[in-house]
Amino acid sequence: MKTLRLKGLDCPVCAKSLEDGLRATPGVSSVSVDFASLTMRIEAPGLESLKEAVGRIEPGVEISEASPVPKAQAAAQVRGLSALLAPEIRKEVLLILGAGLLAGLAFLVKASSVPSLAWLSPALLVLAWLVAGHDVLLGAGRNILKGRVFDELFLMGIATIGAIALGQYAEAVGVMVFYKIGEALQESAAARSRASVRGLLDLRPDMARVSRGDTWILVPAEEVEVGEVFRVLPGERIPLDGRVVSGESLVDSQALTGEPRPRRAFPGEEVLAAALSLDGSIEIEALRPAGESSAAKIASLVEDASHAKARTERFVTRFARIYTPIVVALALALALIPPLLGLGSLASWAYRALVLLVISCPCALVISIPLGYFGGIGGAAKRGILVKGGNVLDALAKTGTVVFDKTGTLTKGVFRVLSIEAPEGGSQDEVLRLAAQAEARSRHPIAASIRAAAMALGLSDGTDDGASEIREMPGRGLRCSIGGGTILLGNRALLEEEGIVGLPPRAEGAGPDQGGATEVHLARDGAWLGLLRIGDEAKEDAAPALAALEGLGVGRMAILTGDGLASAGPLAASLGIAEVHANLLPADKLRHLEAIIAETTALGATTVFVGDGINDAPVLARADVGMAMGGGADAAVDCADVILMTDEPSRVAEAVARARHTRRIVRQNIIGSLAIKGAFLVLGALGIAVMWEAVIADVGVALLATLNATRAMGNRP
Repeated sequence: MKTLRLKGLDCPVCAKSLEDGLRATPGVSSVSVDFASLTMRIEAPGLESLKEAVGRIEPGVEISEASPVPKAQAAAQVRGLSALLAPEIRKEVLLILGAGLLAGLAFLVKASSVPSLAWLSPALLVLAWLVAGHDVLLGAGRNILKGRVFDELFLMGIATIGAIALGQYAEAVGVMVFYKIGEALQESAAARSRASVRGLLDLRPDMARVSRGDTWILVPAEEVEVGEVFRVLPGERIPLDGRVVSGESLVDSQALTGEPRPRRAFPGEEVLAAALSLDGSIEIEALRPAGESSAAKIASLVEDASHAKARTERFVTRFARIYTPIVVALALALALIPPLLGLGSLASWAYRALVLLVISCPCALVISIPLGYFGGIGGAAKRGILVKGGNVLDALAKTGTVVFDKTGTLTKGVFRVLSIEAPEGGSQDEVLRLAAQAEARSRHPIAASIRAAAMALGLSDGTDDGASEIREMPGRGLRCSIGGGTILLGNRALLEEEGIVGLPPRAEGAGPDQGGATEVHLARDGAWLGLLRIGDEAKEDAAPALAALEGLGVGRMAILTGDGLASAGPLAASLGIAEVHANLLPADKLRHLEAIIAETTALGATTVFVGDGINDAPVLARADVGMAMGGGADAAVDCADVILMTDEPSRVAEAVARARHTRRIVRQNIIGSLAIKGAFLVLGALGIAVMWEAVIADVGVALLATLNATRAMGNRP
């Protein structure tokens, strides 16, 4: 699957036509065209044959390999008026000015009242009409030849041709000129929105200062290999993901994570590509190639997201295809039926029909709605919330239930060993040593806390690799071989299932070290050796995050965790969550989540699951919206619909708020556009609105809807 840029694509209806045409082309197995981002994702051989097919289906549309917008160009477009200087828009402006000069000359000739020049004024106006609208007329003609008669080009063409036939030359020119002005302004607003998103995604520097031999040289970031060391000076952005090996600096990652507070990076800490080094020179070891950096992944996710269209986007494109023929039929009826009934002249009613055609153009809807979703995705990305499509935004907007994993999601995932218990005659040090050895290769936070405790007591150097035949059982524990003996390390349920001898009875009440702790039992060769109690604590913004969700009207929150109730219960109580399901295996999590989804769906709402572990992957995939913490396991991130670039639960509420903000903007555009157009359709049919007012209203509605759509890019929902 390759991503290609599109140039010369004028409208979403044309985008749909291109997509349908390519889908029917031999050799194309899948294709998605997105008008908002002007990109196409396609699986097909040969770029040249694709160019030929695109030119045949949509003449004037060009495709090219996807490449980042040059930084200077993106910055200029984001600043605003520079978007008007794009070559396509500059050409439109010149044509509009030319048509305006010809129209002005026509009015001067008419004002001269010279009888011999009476023919010149209409001729100049017709010429002005052709200058301003020749591409509209040619486009309408090409579409008719391809069997696509009813579109906005056809409406504008037939309306202005009709005005000329009725002798309304000035109005024909005015309609075409105002239409072209509106198109240029809409494209300018859309270009600024696209440039804002693409500029956001192209923050990673192109060059890296790498140590080669005895000197530092600048090389393309793509040429830096994993393990090489590169240097970043104060005020420069980091070109690749890496680990600081020398120096320290205050690092600003806001462009990636939305986190407004810079943090100080010391040797041993990881830093992300596109982060800004503020006050120090640091040397960094590359951990991933440039194409696999965090910034590159964000770019890929946001580009992909624009092709996952919301139901509203798909509906509006279909609506425009049905709506336009109906409007043409109504206009024809308005022009012919009243004169046949003796209610007025044909010319009078034909003029009203032309007004109806002008005001009925659906471009306000078909342009602003996909642009609104695109802006919503881009605005969320600016805050470190990666949403994989407009369909996900729609589902998020209807959130009624949020279900959380516990460890690493609501809690810090920074565990410590609170206490160790061994049977009479046993050794606590031996329990800790064996547990650390068994967990030597695990990435789980609990395993890290066990290794850290053993290292602190000198029982391990953190690199002991004596365990073999390791078999991990997600949500339960692990089995391995150490020194010829079989070690079992995990929760009570696992040891009970294995029939371990000497397992102590369940405690009736929790002691001072047991409340809120996770118990990890250890057994060797079928006999219980002891247990470790591991403690965790809630993240600082967990409680505010839940309060924010309540403020958004999310009526149900729950915790699904593999930890015991002794650990999950106190945490839930401290956060005000009444529904807790503990001691769950991955299959149990899935079963409980499906029950919650069924109950929430019955209320007309959606269910969001928030997690970060490998064992969360099935439930993240099953939820209406799966939301993964960015620092979580790759499997969780891959299965999720939304990725949070930080580990802050508060971003869950922000994601829901942003989705609802985008949805409100889309609804405002739909309702506002239809209401204003409906009012002018009635006024036009009654003969109150003239063609000038109709075209100004049409252009104005489209421009307002487009500008309103760009609000989705804002920093605050």
